[in-house]
Formats: sequence, C-alpha cells, structure tokens
Amino acid sequence: MEMIKQREEEIVAEFELFDNWMEKYEYIIELGKELPLLPESEKSDELLIEGCQSRVWLKTSGDYRLIEFHASADAIITKGIIALLIRLVNKIQPQDLVAYDFAVVHKIGLEEHLSPTRSNGLNGMIKRLKNEALKQCKA
Repeated sequence: MEMIKQREEEIVAEFELFDNWMEKYEYIIELGKELPLLPESEKSDELLIEGCQSRVWLKTSGDYRLIEFHASADAIITKGIIALLIRLVNKIQPQDLVAYDFAVVHKIGLEEHLSPTRSNGLNGMIKRLKNEALKQCKA
C-alpha cells in the first residue's frame, strides 16, 4: 500500500501546481497522449470497461504478486483519466489495489469537475481495476 500512497502524493502535488481546471484538463490530456496504446488487434469486447460513454479497453497481466495494466481509449480526456489511474496502481500487489480507496480522485477534485457521464466512466474504470486485482488475489 505504501507504493500507492507515494504515487498518490506525487499526483496530488502535481495537480496543485495548476491554477485552474483548464490547466488540469490539459495535463490529463497530456497523460493520455503518453499512454502506450494497445494494438488494434487486442481491442476486444472482453476488454471493454462497462459504464464508460466512450470506449475504454483494459488489459491485465500478472499474478498474485504483481498486477500490470495496459489500456486504450477512443476519447482524449478518457484516455488521460485511465492513464492517471494506471499510473497510480500499475505494477503493485493486487491486494493493495483491492484495499485502496482511490482517495486521489477526491484529493485532486477530479470527480466534481467531470460531467455525470464521465464520472460514471471514472467509477467504471475504478471498479474494473479493483475487480481485476481481486481476480489475481483469488488465483
């Protein structure tokens, strides 16, 4: 859990550097541009995240010791949001992800600055990340 908390603190500090939400959105978009994309051949319906207005694919690998995520999205803001979440929880122990409360979303004010449909998508992404980690814990 220490790794997630450290990453959370880094993200909160980065968001505090921006004066307004337009700058924060631009930063989220930049994060999305840096996200290594899934090849088109891997964008299957099984990898789609439910609850997102745009299409978001999430691929999981690893085991009970370490979980790794790769994603892609067809909308620029959504791609940035999944990139932010992956940065937070990638390559950690699955049980730490299951226990994590995603407080960073509230600390940076993300959820309150998203439209209701994007907020639903954010919640769908979080739910899927946690479910994937839970599967690895049970394996």
